[in-house]
Amino acid sequence: MLASSSPGPVVLVLASGRGERFKASGGATHKLCAPLGSTTVLEHTLAAVRASGLAWHVEDAGHPGMGDSIAAAVRATAGANGWLVLPGDLPLVLPGTLRSMACALQAAAAEGGAVVQPVYQGERGHPVGFASACGAELMTLTGEQGAARIVRQYAQQGRLRQVSVEDVGTVTDVDTVQDLARAEEILAQRLAASAAHGGSG
Repeated sequence: MLASSSPGPVVLVLASGRGERFKASGGATHKLCAPLGSTTVLEHTLAAVRASGLAWHVEDAGHPGMGDSIAAAVRATAGANGWLVLPGDLPLVLPGTLRSMACALQAAAAEGGAVVQPVYQGERGHPVGFASACGAELMTLTGEQGAARIVRQYAQQGRLRQVSVEDVGTVTDVDTVQDLARAEEILAQRLAASAAHGGSG
């Protein structure tokens, strides 16, 4: 599940959460297995990652919290030139956005930055990028808060770069059935726009 030929950061797809909020909202399956268009939520996310051309790793071992998942994924890709942390429930993120964030991370790291984060219309999203210098800290994470503490720490040091993006997929996570319905609407709009512009051409 890891393509390691790319010199850029590795995309860490986090797919080990329990998805309890989705089930509590009326979902009949795990949120990552929920149908979205012609496939599932997770398969949409993975398709974008594959299309980005970046190296990637799926962490799906059933960890107790997002922090544990990130730590395990970073340990599994310890030699990487940085990481883009992407929860598996962001099915609409665009391949181009992943490439842009990878470039932004490399540029920031070259100037002493440590973390990059996409911002869509004022809302912070994913993937969050971490330079390789963050590896030791990321490997110690536990619990439900993911890497929020590390992001805050580097923000206070002036080493967080926010990147404005035009991709609603960076903030469209599927935590509830209502979220899934919104994602379906956005996907339908994208498909209609693509058809209006001559399909894939």
